[in-house]
Amino acid sequence: MNNSEHFIALEDKYGAHNYHPLPVVLSKGKGIYVWDADGKKYFDFLSAYSAVNQGHCHPKIIDALQEQSEILTLTSRAFYNDTLGEYEKYITNYFGYDKILPMNTGAEGVETALKLCRKWSYQKKGLKPEQAKIIVCDGNFHGRTTTIISFSNDHESRNEFGPYTPGFINIPYNDLIALEDALKDENVAGFMVEPIQGEAGVNVPSEGYLSSAYKMCKKANVLFIADEVQTGIARTGKLLAVDHENIKADILILGKALSGGVFPVSAVLADDNIMMCIKPGEHGSTFGGNPLANKVAIAALDVVKNENLAANAEKLGEILRKELREINSDMISLVRGKGLLNAIVIKPKNGKEAWDVCLKLRDNGLLAKPTHGDIIRFAPPLIISEKQLHECIKIIKNTILSFD
Repeated sequence: MNNSEHFIALEDKYGAHNYHPLPVVLSKGKGIYVWDADGKKYFDFLSAYSAVNQGHCHPKIIDALQEQSEILTLTSRAFYNDTLGEYEKYITNYFGYDKILPMNTGAEGVETALKLCRKWSYQKKGLKPEQAKIIVCDGNFHGRTTTIISFSNDHESRNEFGPYTPGFINIPYNDLIALEDALKDENVAGFMVEPIQGEAGVNVPSEGYLSSAYKMCKKANVLFIADEVQTGIARTGKLLAVDHENIKADILILGKALSGGVFPVSAVLADDNIMMCIKPGEHGSTFGGNPLANKVAIAALDVVKNENLAANAEKLGEILRKELREINSDMISLVRGKGLLNAIVIKPKNGKEAWDVCLKLRDNGLLAKPTHGDIIRFAPPLIISEKQLHECIKIIKNTILSFD
């Protein structure tokens, strides 16, 4: 048994079977590369679902983590600490909001946004207690909590986890007519949407969808909530995916790359008229806003700005999609994406499917993972160079053509 087989056997025996990983055991990461337990080197084309936009173990982020870890790691919010205010000022100026509510995970950020939206609807919109509804889209993936899966239409996410939380209206994604109809309900408080549906397979809406939806929400006095946990922090070629349509969400949810993959950090941003609806004791987190998270997030956002990662994602994303579309194989039925968040839809061939393609990519030195059975997401760290990208494109092309 080699090292990788040993570690896989350990997880299989002692861990819950709630994941089906690609059979590769990673033990080291640096920049755009990862190494397995047996020393083989790979290009990382998943980036921990866009959490490591800045690359693995970015030295500036690691330095911030190490320096703060020797000073103070956790106080809880029972007391003030000398890093939180600095972080709050930094991130609110960075994204242009009055206030931040700091949390740890993306799902916690989503739950926070839902609670905040409901609070606002009762205090500012004047809805009757317990009546607030929030519009969401089919195909969404906002997390794994009981409330979040209650408005998912993914069978695996929902199956046998009921009873489900009420208060949500599901409509088709990228459908303004459906949104217009749902907004007629006077009890609607918010519309929560992923600017690009990542887990659904990089489902990119029509141009103008987000800006039109935003205007419709404004007209109906409904909050526009953008879940940018995966699409934010330069991934799509702009700092935020909503920036492509020049809109500012009423509530913005961030996570993943907010820490460069170094530490769990998430955030909900909103202006005072919304954020100040929550009072002391009504929401919180023991670890939210901890000193390690604060310093790491500042460093991670500094890297995004100083290394021009949004511009790099925009430029290289165009090259990647162009080259993928030129691969002469009927196994690729569709290429889509924005910036460096991209996907190919695989048409099964000779009994081989997306999973088999990912296994072959692994063998050839590139790691990606299927979603929804027939879709492979390609999302490398945003620090990747054009030369490195072309190396990866060559691997993808040769892998696909090997199935002909």
